[in-house]
Amino acid sequence: MLGIEPTEVEQLLVESVDRLVERDYPFELRRQAMQTELGFRPQIWSTFAELGWLGLLAPEAVGGFGGGARHCAILMEAFGRALVTEPYLASVVMAGSAIHLASQETQAETLLAEMVAGSRRPSLAYAEPTSRYDVNVVNTRAERSQSGWRISGRKSVVLNGDSADCFIVSARSAGADSDEEGISLFTIDTGQEGVAVRGYATNDGGRAAEVTFENVNVGTDALLGREGGAYAALEETIDRAAAAVAAESLGIMNVLNDLTLEYSKTRQQFGQPIGKNQALQHRLVDMFVALEESRSLLSVYMADVDSDDATERRRAVSAMKIQIGKAGRLVGQEAIQLHGGIAMTDEYAASHYFKRMTVITRLFGDVDWHLDRFAALS
Repeated sequence: MLGIEPTEVEQLLVESVDRLVERDYPFELRRQAMQTELGFRPQIWSTFAELGWLGLLAPEAVGGFGGGARHCAILMEAFGRALVTEPYLASVVMAGSAIHLASQETQAETLLAEMVAGSRRPSLAYAEPTSRYDVNVVNTRAERSQSGWRISGRKSVVLNGDSADCFIVSARSAGADSDEEGISLFTIDTGQEGVAVRGYATNDGGRAAEVTFENVNVGTDALLGREGGAYAALEETIDRAAAAVAAESLGIMNVLNDLTLEYSKTRQQFGQPIGKNQALQHRLVDMFVALEESRSLLSVYMADVDSDDATERRRAVSAMKIQIGKAGRLVGQEAIQLHGGIAMTDEYAASHYFKRMTVITRLFGDVDWHLDRFAALS
């Protein structure tokens, strides 16, 4: 876990998630779950709810724990070690954070309480075909109607969108397509008339969806928070998600290191293990150093994700994503090369970890995007 002495509560969280991962997440069961329509096991999601993990980041007023980025990082690192496919990132970290940050009203509290109980599984629909990593680029439109609002537009790569029962949708109610002001958040049930969902498997074993909204009519109570004022909440939500996958990557890199080290001890060439080769030993050390540098940096910056200072939060998240992007690429590529051809097969675990690590380096901003943002904040 992150290289800081855990509190008593954090230690209990570490022990509970480690037990579940070891007991309920063998690699073969994960592969089977990937082939299903949902892409995960509903009974595991129910276990998450029973353990209180779905309320880890939710306020105590709705039955949550009121935890922060460090608590989330403990879970996500363990999830990375097991390559958990349940939609924790999509529903709890992203959709749950967006609901909480955008509004403190009764409707938001109801949604969060249902999410914490496991009876509702929301998904955040914010990215669009032309938005890349900029959450302020919103072409989906929200126009006032007699009954409330009429929403039209398209959202891309909605994580676990095909298994969600409602969407938290960013839509523009005023301003130009890239303005920060004028963005609002709405709740829309997936089965509502005018909503079309096309789900698909992603390269890393997860699920996502392309979602189209065609003249979808919602009531005035579908608006979360202040009209046109959702940009700050949306940006902070994506920063929290970026920090979460940075922690997840620690678990992934840890497993890739362990798999590669073990393979180097057993794979024989010229009558001896390949790990006896000094050049390969140096490369294994480089992998280990990259992991530990990442762990140290996340230990320093993770607390800043909860900072009330937006600039401090942005700098911290960008620093973590830059480090994880560079280290993850090194560890992943070295793991594949040192394994040889076996690492490219679907039956071998390393290929799955490599795919997820590759996706994480692109999620919520790649290295170049975060370098630009970090430089702009300096």
